[in-house]
Amino acid sequence: MNVYDSERMADVLAPLGYGLVETPDQADMVILNTCHIREKAAEKVYSELGRLRLLKTAREDAAGQMILAVAGCVAQAEGEEILSRAPYVDIVFGPQAYHRLPEMVARASRAGKAGGKGGAVLDTEFPAEPKFDHLPAEKANTENAERTAFLTVQEGCDKFCAFCVVPYTRGAEYSRPAADVLAEASRLAGVGVCELTLLGQNVNNYHGAGNDPRTPEAVWGLGRLIAEVAAIDGIERVRYTTSYPAEVDDELIAAHRNMPELMPYLHLPVQSGSDAVLKAMNRRHDADFYRRLVERLRQARPDLGLSSDFIVGFPGETDADFAATLKLIEDIGYVQAYSFKYSPRPGTPAAMLAGQVDEDVKAERLAALQDLLNAQQLAFNRSCVGRTMEVLLERPGRDPGQLVGRSPYMQAVHVEDPALAIGTIARLRVTAGHANSLTGVMTGAERMPA
Repeated sequence: MNVYDSERMADVLAPLGYGLVETPDQADMVILNTCHIREKAAEKVYSELGRLRLLKTAREDAAGQMILAVAGCVAQAEGEEILSRAPYVDIVFGPQAYHRLPEMVARASRAGKAGGKGGAVLDTEFPAEPKFDHLPAEKANTENAERTAFLTVQEGCDKFCAFCVVPYTRGAEYSRPAADVLAEASRLAGVGVCELTLLGQNVNNYHGAGNDPRTPEAVWGLGRLIAEVAAIDGIERVRYTTSYPAEVDDELIAAHRNMPELMPYLHLPVQSGSDAVLKAMNRRHDADFYRRLVERLRQARPDLGLSSDFIVGFPGETDADFAATLKLIEDIGYVQAYSFKYSPRPGTPAAMLAGQVDEDVKAERLAALQDLLNAQQLAFNRSCVGRTMEVLLERPGRDPGQLVGRSPYMQAVHVEDPALAIGTIARLRVTAGHANSLTGVMTGAERMPA
């Protein structure tokens, strides 16, 4: 989502003459697009601002100007604190204010000075409906167009998990009308994109207005939307993230069974394997519900690979609760996963709960959990040896002549073959499985999507 939002910011700034540069010291404007989901991520913002202040001061000493902006969820949650702790920041704006960025930049430029209290622009207003800015038409003939793209179809979350700030920083759930999504998907296909990832904080609760003029009031679910996106000429691979288990419906499960364009990889966060912890988290599922859901998904798509999110050390988590999480991981088997120590976020219910777990206990549990998850990931990667996979080659590798792509399961795959090019979907036979990647060779059947 942050990658997509950053691209939107670049798009809306392009008509003002701004273009991307490689390093901050080359920039006339630096925007930090921020995440508030973990305390460490939020603190990194202030650390980075301290470094950027030196560049900004040097620019001003040379009679120049550098606009310094903070965007995203930290800006939404801590706008006033940012201006207090870093009064040299010129613009602070939340994730629903990107479409007003040109106006904010103009105001900051007119100020003629490097921010300062009273001179900074603060915009954290939630609009009645989120604004979704698509790639502008002038990009339609870009020679080096990306082959993969993100496409936001849903914003916000109404679930209010006890540990999560998203409902407070991203707002209530809103789904884009299907016609708007399909129009943007078609534009992306037109500039060479062959793989789309549909995004939303709670993406599988997509419920956008349908695209059938005979029934304009009809609501589409994510399964129907995926089918229509996959039908667009040029779109060969579809993914979606992030999912909420209780919102996976029959139509979406059927999409995994019936649609080869939908990749056999699903990120399905569970957070914990303990029913007591899940209840305290205000998750709307228990461990057995999650197990049954996974069973249904795997019945529909036997080769489905799963990833997940886990939080250890949630307030009140006991040794038995943690053991239940390890048991769930052993039962399910993951191809990869993301895991974190619980991080109290200001304003969330969990931050005020009794039974906060000692940091040393959190660290010990996280290490044990990650050992198990890493072992499962390595085992899955090694199980892929000998298989043939279609790999979308995305970038050069570290070694000369090496390319790196993504398998259907999101694994990084390295290949060395002078006949291959970035943007190719290559049929590769996996020859080695490593901790975090695969090695492949050409099978002799390569293709380039139209």
